[in-house]
Amino acid sequence: MEYYESEAQYLKDLDKRSGLPEGFLVSTAFVNFIPGEKPVVEKLSMNLTLIKLKEPSECFGAVYTKNAFPGAPVILGRKRLNNKFIRGILINNRIANVSARNGEEDAERILKELAELLGGSSQDYIPASTGIIGWKLPVEEIVKALPGLAVNLRGGSVLSAAKAIMTTDSFPKVRQEKVGDGTVVGIAKGAGMIEPNMGTMLAFILTDLYLDREEMRKILKKSVNRTFNRISIDGDQSTSDTAVIVSSGKKKTADFSEVERAVEEVCRKLAEDIVRNGEGVGHVMEVAVKRAPSEEVAVNIGKAVINSPLVKTAVFGNDPNVGRLLSSVGDYCGTNVPELSLRNLRINLGGIEVFSDRFFRLDTEKERRLADYLKNCGFNPALHGYPVHDKKVEIVIDLGEGTENAKVLGSDLSYQYVKENADYRS
Repeated sequence: MEYYESEAQYLKDLDKRSGLPEGFLVSTAFVNFIPGEKPVVEKLSMNLTLIKLKEPSECFGAVYTKNAFPGAPVILGRKRLNNKFIRGILINNRIANVSARNGEEDAERILKELAELLGGSSQDYIPASTGIIGWKLPVEEIVKALPGLAVNLRGGSVLSAAKAIMTTDSFPKVRQEKVGDGTVVGIAKGAGMIEPNMGTMLAFILTDLYLDREEMRKILKKSVNRTFNRISIDGDQSTSDTAVIVSSGKKKTADFSEVERAVEEVCRKLAEDIVRNGEGVGHVMEVAVKRAPSEEVAVNIGKAVINSPLVKTAVFGNDPNVGRLLSSVGDYCGTNVPELSLRNLRINLGGIEVFSDRFFRLDTEKERRLADYLKNCGFNPALHGYPVHDKKVEIVIDLGEGTENAKVLGSDLSYQYVKENADYRS
């Protein structure tokens, strides 16, 4: 169990797991700009983050959003998956570069300028953007900042990059796993618009462990499907969701299963961090669906529960209104799998059975315990800088009708979420 009493304590712990794998450098910079789409009193700030390989690598992969209106960086990134190698990744926050006029050309112009500074061609660099949809990138301001970005490339720690890619996130996210003498480290940002199907969600997984390209891509796809694709904050899939994996190949070939385990664990922890730091989140919910007829049904029932506005608001209010759990399960099953028998359905909240044998199992003492449990799992959604703990509201939906299991992560729905999104561009 993780507990933090201050931002300084959290950052100290984060620093311990932020070591860069061999073969990588990072740099950050910021630019000030005036958007052409909205009058502002003061210039806005944008962070730039560069992840650079010391040597070009053939071992890379990415999974992108399935949104029908992908951002320009997503379009360009997909094309670069056919490249023989890459040299680095350039990330900006504040503007997502989605459906903005000449968005692809603007991104290519920036990458061309970067390549002239660092070597290679613009095709050797993967772009990634997050932020406001519909605005154009401040190309000239970004280009002017690139020389400083190139000069300040450093090894050692990825923490500065984790901080720079944030938007409405309140704390940076870094996770690390060791495999022999090799390292897998990941950074991510999220906050809102989190229902990946691969908030804006960006995740970058770096390793020095060598595997061939197809093996690495297979690992990434499976890990994303089992982690990032099983979280939701507000049910919206972003136009920019991106998960990238890159290996410098500096360490000897590792056991495939060990690398797979490490990558999935990094992704799993980052996914939970994203939900915990979602906009206005005061509780993290984990729905474990057991003994389902298929994994797809298990995942979809879990998402039906965590995406139910009635469930989310009840959890926010520390109200153990377990009827809403049953209703959300019944709504999904009745509409999508009407042939599924629910005669064996059991529901547990916080380890306490609340439904079995087709009836609720409730009393006044159980109601009190459940309310106390929800309060104990909560945290202040307005808190900034660090997560207080890693507790989850644990819900178990046991269908008793199969052998497949799945876990899905979600959040409550608070006043703070509405406020943050109402004021996002203000």
